[in-house]
Amino acid sequence: MKKIILILGVAINLVSCSEESNITTVNSDLAYDLSARKYIVNFEKLPTQSTNPENNKTAKKVELGHHLYYDTRLSLEGNNSCNSCHNLATYGVDNKATSTGDAGGNGDRNSPTVLNAALHASQFWDGRAKDVEEQAGMPILNPVEMAIPNEEFLVNRLKGIPSYVAAFQAAYPEEENPLTYSNLQKAIGVFERELITPSRFDAFLAGNDSALTLQEKKGFISFNLVGCVSCHSGAVLGGQQLQKFGLFEDYIALTGSEHVDYGKYQSSGEEKDKFIFKVPSLRNIEKTAPYFHDGSVDKLEDAVQVMAKTQLGKTLSPAEIENITAFLNTLTGEVPEQYAKEPRMY
Repeated sequence: MKKIILILGVAINLVSCSEESNITTVNSDLAYDLSARKYIVNFEKLPTQSTNPENNKTAKKVELGHHLYYDTRLSLEGNNSCNSCHNLATYGVDNKATSTGDAGGNGDRNSPTVLNAALHASQFWDGRAKDVEEQAGMPILNPVEMAIPNEEFLVNRLKGIPSYVAAFQAAYPEEENPLTYSNLQKAIGVFERELITPSRFDAFLAGNDSALTLQEKKGFISFNLVGCVSCHSGAVLGGQQLQKFGLFEDYIALTGSEHVDYGKYQSSGEEKDKFIFKVPSLRNIEKTAPYFHDGSVDKLEDAVQVMAKTQLGKTLSPAEIENITAFLNTLTGEVPEQYAKEPRMY
């Protein structure tokens, strides 16, 4: 018994020392399990669903939202759907720096993943939409993205499609005139609330130490020790606050961005909002390159170093970057299979 206690004590002491030196010397599974468990208090398992009390879920609404999400008739020329920029077959993104709009031009910000987005505190890079329901209606009317001239135009277009008239009636049977722009937003929103992607990290949070490898645990510990957790915590590891991009260094010098984006300032006009952006979720980050609001960085390892320098004032070692990146890969889940394919259109 004394021998067991001695070994355990040595393991804990080694982790304590290694934490002070950014976890570079210890290779004991036991030591890392003990250390990693200290940090799970900063995180939460993904919930099984996301709800909105102002938009109650029904199967008919989800079905309608699923169709609307994939329908290119929601764009003026019929070239774009929601899925064009937020492709569910590629983890809710199009893997472009900026997305191509209905008329062929590109927007000026990267399209973030729609997966788990319903769990965020706000939507868009500048947080200007309060939830996925509000967000759903905005790209449709954007002159670059989907270019529909006004709400009435799209409502009238859909009213000319008998199957949509029937689908809205089935989804909102209590309403006399259910085919409205507001109900369109709600249907897309309730569908997007189904796009939850738990991963191995959730199994680890639930108590399964073997869900993560030793390197991934090293990365998880480093992620907490170097300070990434200060913004990337909770169930989606981000998505809950807005923050200045470039606290310690000018991000443009590190990312090679081709133009200056003033963030929230561009919609608010308030000086205090310059370079303020929503902190993105790190769920599925392995699959959602390129990174940052302008898609200026292609490799996740490079994005990790940029964030350390700009937001924490630290330069990470190659080992730290490799380990943190390994941990971030544990946040990759599975897109719900029934939604990753285009439904048969109405």
